[in-house]
Amino acid sequence: MILSSSALKVFYDLDTAVTLEKFRSQGAVSYIPQQGLSGFDLVLSYVGGRALDDLKKLFGATKTAPLYGSVDPGMYKPVPRSQHYESDLSYLGTYAGDRQQLLNELFLRPAHRLPKKKFLLGGAQYPDDFPWNDNVWFVRHVPPPEHPAFYCSSLLTLNVTRGAMAEVGYCPSGRLFEAAACGTPIVSDSWPGLDQFFEPGRELLVVRSSDDVVDALARDPGELERVGQAARERVLDEHTADHRSRELLQLLEAA
Repeated sequence: MILSSSALKVFYDLDTAVTLEKFRSQGAVSYIPQQGLSGFDLVLSYVGGRALDDLKKLFGATKTAPLYGSVDPGMYKPVPRSQHYESDLSYLGTYAGDRQQLLNELFLRPAHRLPKKKFLLGGAQYPDDFPWNDNVWFVRHVPPPEHPAFYCSSLLTLNVTRGAMAEVGYCPSGRLFEAAACGTPIVSDSWPGLDQFFEPGRELLVVRSSDDVVDALARDPGELERVGQAARERVLDEHTADHRSRELLQLLEAA
């Protein structure tokens, strides 16, 4: 066996959808070399699907592969409920303008329609004119060690994807895996490739309107618990940091 002493040159884009959007609108991206990505042996992307082909067409990447987010199951796991974070529907995420329309439809409108239920939002950078409801509670900062308690204290938790990511698809966020690892039932917006990570209807609930969210909140708690447990099992089988480490080693060996 002949061993090579040359190191692989690998580029990992954790924000591929934004990279592609910036390039199309501005014609250049500051963190992409002027000669593109042709000089790398392997280009990894946090999102998959057609974004991998776009990295080849627009930046000259020769070999691309997805390396998706993951979760540490030692940290994210079922924990006792916390009175501080108890809610019927929770959402954890920093404010982003391109999520606001969906957040209005899938979180704030259901809150307006269900005034007797408690909605909890955790995250930073929300503007002063954010359209709060009386039954929407706000936690400006949820420390990472408390994320499991945040999720586990919710009947349901909401996943909302940023616009550029959802348009590209195949874009599971780390928080999607984290909530699932905690066994919390998830309601999520829809994007291409979602069913490659979780089975809609069995491992999470896809919602497209406030009606869907209201219906989800009315489901039998035992049914929702089974959805959360199925999602947790899927994560432990396929989406832990250990799985991604092994995938990375295989990609490097193949390159």
